[in-house]
Amino acid sequence: MNRSLHAIVRSPSPSMESCELTHVDREPIDMARVAQQHGRYVELLRELGCQVVELAAQPGLPDGVFVEDPAIVLDELAVITRPGAPSRRPETASIMEALRPYRPLFEIASPGTLDGGDVIVSGQTIYVGLSSRSNQAGIDQLAEIVGPHGYEVRGVELTGCLHLKSAACAIGNDRLLVQREWIDPAQFEAKRIVETDPAEIGAANVVWLGDDLIYPSEFPVTAERLRQQGFRVHCLEYDELAKAEGAVTCCSLLIRGQGKS
Repeated sequence: MNRSLHAIVRSPSPSMESCELTHVDREPIDMARVAQQHGRYVELLRELGCQVVELAAQPGLPDGVFVEDPAIVLDELAVITRPGAPSRRPETASIMEALRPYRPLFEIASPGTLDGGDVIVSGQTIYVGLSSRSNQAGIDQLAEIVGPHGYEVRGVELTGCLHLKSAACAIGNDRLLVQREWIDPAQFEAKRIVETDPAEIGAANVVWLGDDLIYPSEFPVTAERLRQQGFRVHCLEYDELAKAEGAVTCCSLLIRGQGKS
């Protein structure tokens, strides 16, 4: 078991039905099923070797369960973002405190906006989606923060989805799972690409934990493609959480390696 891998999670807010929505229609959310699905997600993180840091629910912050968006964690540092939705900016304070023991902290400032869900780290390249939640000013600030550590930051175009990680996710340091309908894979240049099944809309979001992947059970054809790539694919139900326009990466903030030096 890899005890150097930590995962920050937060219990779902009782006000989740008031969450921000951009590309999906609002539907009633069954909070009992949300709790069940999120609980299984946290159990799976533990089973796969993560030391889980559980934060309390924030009743006044409907999207608080989606802890990925308020921060970006690299080996050398963490960046506290400035979420594109103003209602989500109060989420950053508690995430900052949770990350303080692990990494030196930097912050994105106005007029920059940046959501962690728009950021893919692939080796020394950081791709940032030019979405409704992340702007060029935020990308420029990120580049200035991480440049001294050898990272190159590239903005990429996407369409039809909320975040870059809705359209693509890292499944290795040089390999990506991509849904072509929402993003042109050519933007990732020399990276190896695994495409989702065209009939499985929303199937590109996956939590990569080495040889193990956490993946929604709603996309069985793409799941089989990932198994053929040599991964152990651990499927779980996520459809109720998805009504809040979230995906599996959204519900954890992964910290790989030891604490800050």
